[in-house]
Order: sequence, then structure tokens, then C-alpha cells
Amino acid sequence: MQFLDIREAGFQAKFDAIVERGEESGREVEEVVLGIISDVRKRGDAALLEYTHRFDRLECDAAGLEITGAEFEKAFAQVDEKDLAALKVAVERVARFHEKQKQQTWLSTEETDIMLGQKVTPLAKVGIYVPGGKACYPSSVIMNAVPAKVAGVGEIVMVVPTPGGETNPHVLVAAKLAGVDRVFRIGGAQAVAALAYGTATVPRVDKITGPGNIYVATAKKLVFGQVGIDMIAGPSEILVINDGSGNPVHIAADLLSQAEHDELASSVLITTDRSFGEKVAAEVERQLKELSREAIARKSWESFGVIIVAGNLEEAVAFSNRIAPEHLELAVENPFEVMPLITNAGAIFMGHYTPEASGDYLAGPNHTLPTGGTARFFSPLSVDDFVKKSSLIYFTKGGLKRVGEDVVRIAKLEGLDAHGRSVSFRLED
Repeated sequence: MQFLDIREAGFQAKFDAIVERGEESGREVEEVVLGIISDVRKRGDAALLEYTHRFDRLECDAAGLEITGAEFEKAFAQVDEKDLAALKVAVERVARFHEKQKQQTWLSTEETDIMLGQKVTPLAKVGIYVPGGKACYPSSVIMNAVPAKVAGVGEIVMVVPTPGGETNPHVLVAAKLAGVDRVFRIGGAQAVAALAYGTATVPRVDKITGPGNIYVATAKKLVFGQVGIDMIAGPSEILVINDGSGNPVHIAADLLSQAEHDELASSVLITTDRSFGEKVAAEVERQLKELSREAIARKSWESFGVIIVAGNLEEAVAFSNRIAPEHLELAVENPFEVMPLITNAGAIFMGHYTPEASGDYLAGPNHTLPTGGTARFFSPLSVDDFVKKSSLIYFTKGGLKRVGEDVVRIAKLEGLDAHGRSVSFRLED
């Protein structure tokens, strides 16, 4: 962990090392992933089965790749009633929030003889990727499947790696509660390739969403264009802006909530009160020893954790807008005064009693967020990611007559005679 003053010489260079933490070995990873995608395209299920055996230590036939109804029944029997109730609460809250995002087809008849509009159509089939391995993520199932279901997607196909053949009952239960139609026990770049191109067993989809490791993220990038994707997600990150108010114990816990994700996660506190920052640093060290994932969290904190001292809140906000964090906590006395100044952030958590974890699970907004500074131009996953929009244009003869000459003029300006003639011939009728 580094303790930096935002005004000291060399500050930006030191912080850039954190920002660029997920960028090494990109070309090497891309070559590996290209090979996997090509193999799955050529050999389909045979390639999928080989990679699943190699990477997930699971040997089965093609029919065994799909998780069956009996396995879902077993999963429901294994899940504690209170856990099931909590998952149901999450699904209900996330669905309620995303219902507010829905858009309807609309038509405008403001002009005489002309009708314009937009047709909103749900995607026919989407694939959602759910990570497996280091941890189980029923929340990722909910955050990806629920907005797709709310949007009206025809079929939701989920892929999730099952190392050693072990399925996580909470992930399967979440899939059923969230409305997933089919689930396959595959992961990695091979799962992304199967969703993008289809195999005899795995259906081809129109869009792939959901987080994964660098191989999954690279695969999504490489199949984009063949299918749609949500975003290229990098390592998780949190930035906490603080004015010296609040409880250092709470802030330390929030920083570690990201550090425990993986070794490349980044946790940053920027405070106007150095003594407060020192208390947080001490508290982080104390809490680290109590975590079940201490090794991962410690590696993340020591490599990519930083406490920055700013001269004032304006300086802290300017810094935050520059790096466009995935998760931004406004741990300040008056968060509603600071919030309007924020221009770049995936999700904004306001006040001392709104920990980032509340948004991870069941506040309502989506936890699939832009990382690595891409909040400058990307938004959280939403219902909009699961629909497509078509423009509607209708002219009567009178409507075309009213604007047709201008169409012909612009066509002539561009030297496109056939464009102009397709209008002028109708004007002569």
C-alpha cells in the first residue's frame, strides 16, 4: 500500500502503475484465445469437451455439458431457506429497478403526411457468462439475467465453469429464480466462442454479457461483431472520497471488499485528512487478518492499494473524474452537494451508510459496471443492453412532395444520382 500526496512530484507516475495494472501480457493472451476460438469454430463440441477436460478437470460427453432439471432440484434442496429468501429479495429488487428502464415503441405524427418513430424489440437469444473457480457468484447471475428477462429476451443461455464437475447450488438456484432458460457447465474463452458461433450442443446467441478473467474478456473482445457484448471488463476497483468524517473501520472494510475479489483489484482512498487516512490504513491491516481470503486481499492491497491526501474536496473530485472509477463512494458529510460534481463513475454510493456491497447484491441498480476508466463513455449494464431499436419512417405522397426536393438537392451534392432519382421519379407521378 502506498501513501501519496496528490501534489507531490511524481504522483501521477506512481498512480499510473495502478491504473495500468491489467494491461500486461495482452498480446500473448490474445494469441492463445484466438487459437481457442478458431478450434471451437472448426470442431465444435469436440473442442469444447477437450478444453473442459483440460481446464476444468471434467470429463463428459456432449449431452453432459448441459445442467439438467434433476440438478436444479438438488440445488434447491441444498440451499438454506434464509439464503433462498435473500436471493429472492435480490431478484425482486433488481427486477423492480430495471422495470423503470424499459422503453416502448413510439410514433410521432407531428408533421402532416409524415410519421416517424422507433420500434423497440427484445433480443431473441442472449448468453450470460458467470465466473466460477475462485468464488461463486449468484449475484452475477441475477445482475445479468434479470434485466434480460425484464427486457423480454426470448431465451437466456448461461455458461458457468464447474471445476472438478462441482456445481454451486446457489448459482443454480439464482439462475432459476432470475429466469435463465438453459445452463451449460463450460467456461473460459471456449465458452465465449461456443456462444458466439454455436455448436451442435450450445446454441448461438445474439449477445454475450457478464464478467470473467482476462481470457474471457479477451474472447469477448475478439468475437465482438459476430455477436454483441456488454463491455470489456477489467479488474475490479473502488475509489472512496472522504472529507475526514465517518468511521475508519467502515472505510477500511469497503476498501477490502474490492481487494478480496482478486489480486489485481484496486482499492483507493482519497481524503482531505491525512490523520483519518492513517487510521484507515491501520484498520485495513487489522481487518486483513480476519478475512478468509486474506492472501488475495493482502496481495491486492499491497500491490494496488493507495491512500491519497488531497488539499480539498474539489481536488479530490477532479482526480476522481479523471480516473472514472468503477465504484465511487462519497464518504463525506454532505454527499448530495458533491454528487452533482461527479461526471465519470460507474456507480456512485452516497453517504456513510451506503457501502459498495449494497449495490453488489440487492440495492437494485446493476453491478456490472465499466472498469479501467471506461466509465468516461460506458454505462452500467441495463435493459437497453438487451433490446435493439429500429427507426420507423412513413411518408404519404404529400409528405414526400413536401420535402422531396431537398432530398434530391442533398443527393446531388454528394454525387449520388440514383438516390436523387429514387425521389424525383416519385415527385413526377
